[in-house]
Amino acid sequence: MSSAIVLNEKFENSGELALPEKYEDINSHNLYLYVKSYLASIRANTANTKTRAQVSGGGKKPWSQKGKGGARAGSSRSPIWVGGGVSFGPKSNRNYDQKVNKKQKKLALSYALNEKAAANALFVTDSISIESGKAKDAAALIKTLGARDALIVKELVDEKTFLAFRNLKNCYLIEANELNAYLTTAYYTVVIEKSILETITKEG
Repeated sequence: MSSAIVLNEKFENSGELALPEKYEDINSHNLYLYVKSYLASIRANTANTKTRAQVSGGGKKPWSQKGKGGARAGSSRSPIWVGGGVSFGPKSNRNYDQKVNKKQKKLALSYALNEKAAANALFVTDSISIESGKAKDAAALIKTLGARDALIVKELVDEKTFLAFRNLKNCYLIEANELNAYLTTAYYTVVIEKSILETITKEG
């Protein structure tokens, strides 16, 4: 059974919080499906080629049908011409979304959290708050964890805490409703408020 590391107000180790035993039996394929869906949903989808009907020019037949000794040509907009249209090219109206149901999303997040706990990279604290609003104070707390980067999950982000973390390149501060399996796996360390983790384990 994996356990999260409990931190006190100074971000020092003060115990452990066991995750549900059922998390050990979750199939990793749920995480794969969710990450695949998440990445597909954020694709820019801006590639858009022109067909021969959309390319300008080509109104006149390039040369006569017979007598030249070469291949026939009806329009310079043909896909075989340089500067012509594109056959079966990408279009911006393509939908890349891949459906993942609610149960799979929960399982993916539970699996991701369990993996972090197994790697001693899941930290729990009662409250995450930087009252000074200074980046150096936020950086000092993260430094005590010895992590190269961290995902900070807070129930509701207040202005001071936001100001403290916003300029730290190795930290990403989010609210509870933004937490997902992709972000959990994208960062080396996850620091989460205890109330949020308890809600997740209760629902999952």
